[in-house]
Amino acid sequence: MTDTANWVEEAWRQGSAKVLRNAERIKDTFPHIAPQGRYDQNDPEWWTAGFWPGLLWLVREAAPNAEAVASLARIAESCERQLEGCLRDPDSVDHDLGFIWLLSGVANYSQTGSADGKRRGILAANLLAARFHVRGEFIRAWNFSSSTMDTRGVAIIDSMMNLPLLYWASEQSGDPRFRWLAEAHADTVAREFVREDGSICHVVEFDPHTGQKLREHGGQGHAPGSAWARGTAWALHGFALSFRHTGEARYLETAEGAADFFLAMLGEEIVPMWDFRAPAEHQVAWDSSAAAIAASGLLELAKLSPRGAEYAAAGERIARGLYERYSSGESAAEEGLIMQGTVHYPEGRGINVPIIYGDYFYMEALAKLQGRPGFF
Repeated sequence: MTDTANWVEEAWRQGSAKVLRNAERIKDTFPHIAPQGRYDQNDPEWWTAGFWPGLLWLVREAAPNAEAVASLARIAESCERQLEGCLRDPDSVDHDLGFIWLLSGVANYSQTGSADGKRRGILAANLLAARFHVRGEFIRAWNFSSSTMDTRGVAIIDSMMNLPLLYWASEQSGDPRFRWLAEAHADTVAREFVREDGSICHVVEFDPHTGQKLREHGGQGHAPGSAWARGTAWALHGFALSFRHTGEARYLETAEGAADFFLAMLGEEIVPMWDFRAPAEHQVAWDSSAAAIAASGLLELAKLSPRGAEYAAAGERIARGLYERYSSGESAAEEGLIMQGTVHYPEGRGINVPIIYGDYFYMEALAKLQGRPGFF
């Protein structure tokens, strides 16, 4: 057994054992962060609601026994039924339908052939497609109003991770419109969010009537022009996925540019600061979730790029560093799998804590190192 196989096997064993233990308490609720060692509970309407069922399906795929397989599926399917209620409420539906439904209904369908999972996934894809802004050629992000921007014309970099729901819907239905909308949105993001040096802005505001770009906002980054670490990870991973689903070389080029920027700014570290360009006085928060998203994205990119060996080595280095330096290991006092994540530094939310999507992408990276795919 190689050195890689040894540590990956142990990391997976630890992580999956903790997910199984967490499932006994968390059950079919929707955790987000674990600030005091225990995961909180959020509403199913929140954008992170898919990551817990996604973790359950991911671990179920390699569960140690039939009892665990059945238990994890029961909990994940109960989460999915709750999430379906959100599809009937316009105020609960936004651009994050991919995050939610790729990891719930679509994951269920891929593992069990669930007709309900497929039906819900197709419905979610239709609702996501309905958010497409025809004149600006982007998928509108949020529903809420804001005093700092007109959210009727806002798109965000996170959206790149939701596009695989549209690609999947095209494949399942045979209807190319889903893919066309996804490509149009990806092209707009590549043009308006990605800078020449490979850095990424989080939020772009467009005129809701004309679709013309108005301005960039810092969002969860420090300020306009900064480089929010998780946003860079979303870009490298999301554009790699768009290339996987379409074969369009322009998406591979964009993914490589974002990956090169992320790795150059990361240097020899494992976990980045929350913003690569944060001023010195704000360099007090890290984001392990950005590292996990990037690790899984780099391992995806490694399968697609002529520079695959380089990206594979980088993805494995980050995943191993998360296991050796940031995982909670066997600790019963910590439900989170990896420590030191940051949700929203400018708003002071979730600073240096375990985050459910960090845990998901950490386990997804380990699954990829074992030769299994993720759900995106």
